[in-house]
Amino acid sequence: MDVTVYHNPNCGTSRNVLAFLIQRGIQPTVIEYLKTPPNRSEVADLARKAGVPLRDLVREKGTPFAELGLGEPGVTDAQLLDAIEAHPILLNRPIVVIGDRARLCRPSETVLAFLDEAQA
Repeated sequence: MDVTVYHNPNCGTSRNVLAFLIQRGIQPTVIEYLKTPPNRSEVADLARKAGVPLRDLVREKGTPFAELGLGEPGVTDAQLLDAIEAHPILLNRPIVVIGDRARLCRPSETVLAFLDEAQA
C-alpha cells in the first residue's frame, strides 16, 4: 500500500500517526511539509482528495491565522492558498494520502479507520 504522510515531527498527533502506520507494517513516504512545503496545486489537490473544503485543512492554533484575517467572512480559497504558501504552518497535520484519497488524521486514531477503509 502506497501511503504518504504530510508530517510535522514537532506535533504529537503527527508522531502518533506515523507510529500507528509503522506498527501496521507500513513504511510511508514522509513529507516534512515545513521543510518541503507543498505548492498551491498540491494543497488544493489534498483538499479534493479528502473531499473537504480547503478551509478544513487550515490550522488556526499556533499559526498566524488570526493575524492574517483568515477567519474573516469572504476569505477565498485563493487567499487561503496564498497564506499557506507563505506560511506552511497553516496546513493542518498530519494529512495521510492513500492512493487517490486523503484524510486529516486528527485525532491520530483516525488513521486506523482510514487504513481499514483503504484495504477494504
